[in-house]
Amino acid sequence: MTQAASPARTVILTVDDDPGVSRAVARDLRRRYGEEHRIVRAESGDAALDALRELKLRGDQVAVILADYRMPQMDGIEFLEQAIDVYPGARRVLLTAYADTNAAIDAINVIDLDHYLLKPWDPPEEKLYPVVDDLLDAWRVSDYKPVGSCKVVGHRWSARSSGVREFLARNQVPYRWYASDTAEGERLLKAAGQDGQRLPLVITPDGTPLVEPDDHDIAAHVGLATTPTSEFYDLVVIGGGPAGLGSAVYGASEGLRTVLVERSATGGQAGQSSRIENYLGFPDGVSGAQLTDRARRQAAKFGAEILTAREVTGLEVTGASRTIRFSDGSSISSHAVILATGVSYRQLDAPGLHDLTGCGVFYGSALTEAAACQGHDVYIVGGANSAGQAAMYLARGAKSVTILVRGPSLAASMSHYLIEQIDNAPNITVRPGTVVESAHGGDHLEQLTLRDVESGHTELVDAQWLFVFIGAAPLTGWLDGTVLRDSRGFIMAGPDMTPDGQPPRGWELDRPPYHLETNVPGVFVAGDARAESAKRVASAVGEGAMAVMLVHRYLEQS
Repeated sequence: MTQAASPARTVILTVDDDPGVSRAVARDLRRRYGEEHRIVRAESGDAALDALRELKLRGDQVAVILADYRMPQMDGIEFLEQAIDVYPGARRVLLTAYADTNAAIDAINVIDLDHYLLKPWDPPEEKLYPVVDDLLDAWRVSDYKPVGSCKVVGHRWSARSSGVREFLARNQVPYRWYASDTAEGERLLKAAGQDGQRLPLVITPDGTPLVEPDDHDIAAHVGLATTPTSEFYDLVVIGGGPAGLGSAVYGASEGLRTVLVERSATGGQAGQSSRIENYLGFPDGVSGAQLTDRARRQAAKFGAEILTAREVTGLEVTGASRTIRFSDGSSISSHAVILATGVSYRQLDAPGLHDLTGCGVFYGSALTEAAACQGHDVYIVGGANSAGQAAMYLARGAKSVTILVRGPSLAASMSHYLIEQIDNAPNITVRPGTVVESAHGGDHLEQLTLRDVESGHTELVDAQWLFVFIGAAPLTGWLDGTVLRDSRGFIMAGPDMTPDGQPPRGWELDRPPYHLETNVPGVFVAGDARAESAKRVASAVGEGAMAVMLVHRYLEQS
């Protein structure tokens, strides 16, 4: 990829696998638009997507994207479909030969294509520039909402600094990272009147310095909604994973006044996945971030409110009203509630791990740390799909990736397609029957003691990074005394509460609970938080949609 020097100008991006054509497009664009716009070119869809993600992270704006239709591995339509996830407001142009005009016309409906250009476009004054001029004019007056970039100053091996970066990345807020001991980091600290003892420092796009902020403070200053616009709704969805987003989309699209409440970032565990390859409709796979962003925009399009960084601490029943209490003492009420709180990874109980959490030890994929793993030895604990997806992603740059599994193999809990990919990856090793005995390091993980579960033999290995994916702990403690749960904390619903055909204790209605309804009428559960759920993205989305159908049935009979 080559580009002009000035980083401040709006970007026009072009991608074509033919180097000669790629240079010609960039040359013609630079001749006309080079003074006001930065021209970025790439020679493959993957390279162009990498460029777009870098631009997004820096907070740059992309106004127009021109893509060649006939490219290997990823054609222009497939590229533009993924580019929409990164820059939904950018105007899209497909470069095509006369024989491919039918495909270009179809793309108008598939990816909302703005224009297609036949090659060659000579002379550009007649065939290229008028089109780009119109698209730039349309982009300038569109609702593309330029977003400035946050600046984060922190210590490299600080758990909270890592947490802030993860929070911003998962909420797709552009930011730039500065270590506190670098010249630029020190300059920013001085400008904010700080000596570096209280970190991280977050400087918002409008220049406001936030010292050691919590997630709610950050969200409120970077444009994420944290305050409900109403006191009463038809439906409150608690949790922003696939089940919660599915509920929000179907609830809002079917006319229910819907609000989704998420304690951290939408997407849940699925949102942290580097690649989901078995989700219906995405034969080439889709990242958790892409799927989450599409679902979030879809819910917002239908009018659902999405509140971020709001922790729910209680559920109260008052007649036909269901009241949700927040940690700050405020509350909202509704006719119905869908609990889609999901699960969190269980903590690994071994000496040394707690002190090193966020400093080389991470629960979940923590994709913001992936770049720092380049050339290092990475260890992963867990044998389910999330562990396998992380292993494949981290193996792209890591020196080695070792998967530690307590059981005899991956077959019991990981999908077959992932096991095959791992078997074919030259730098991934699977060690069955192995657990982490302890972790060692100063301000960062340096070594692990591993134990063979059969022989008891221990081994000390060098390790800079450990990612843990073990088990699932439901986030339901705040429901204690209100909603019926099993011995592990998962929420009981429908037939699971009535194995003997009798309604649950305290049930006062003359009908049995609906399939996803809890022991509290009008309160439903969907996704991983439900007892005996499938723990798959597709099933979670399906349960979210089904829960909305049952909400309608409940409201009709109330």
